[in-house]
Amino acid sequence: MGKRKKLAAEARKEAKKTMYMARLVDNPTSPRKTRIMADVIRGKDVDYAMNVLKYSRKESAEKLLKLLKSAIANWQVKNEGRRIEDAELYIKSITVDGGRMLKRIRTAPQGRANRIRKRSNHVTIIIDEKTNLNNIE
Repeated sequence: MGKRKKLAAEARKEAKKTMYMARLVDNPTSPRKTRIMADVIRGKDVDYAMNVLKYSRKESAEKLLKLLKSAIANWQVKNEGRRIEDAELYIKSITVDGGRMLKRIRTAPQGRANRIRKRSNHVTIIIDEKTNLNNIE
């Protein structure tokens, strides 16, 4: 490995130490439906987002809540001895990407067949501390 690549790899590794994220892969809901809830909580405080997801009636809200709790647990693992309340965590970014698509056939009139696309998605959530946001500026 060349020196430039090694330095870039070390820089990425250092950046990941302060990145707190969680991923949900192959969530069996269409990305469009999940993006509705993702847009509601993007950029909000973690406490506010958890309350919104907890009391929402959307199917994807339950899965996003579980994912958010996982991201918070990942933050706790990397920051032992610190309290969540003091950290002022917020959702830095949340992305909903299309996953694999199961293709099925349904019968249609006059001997035809219509294709059904059962969509899935991948959700990535990254949380950060508001104190880090102030240090950058």
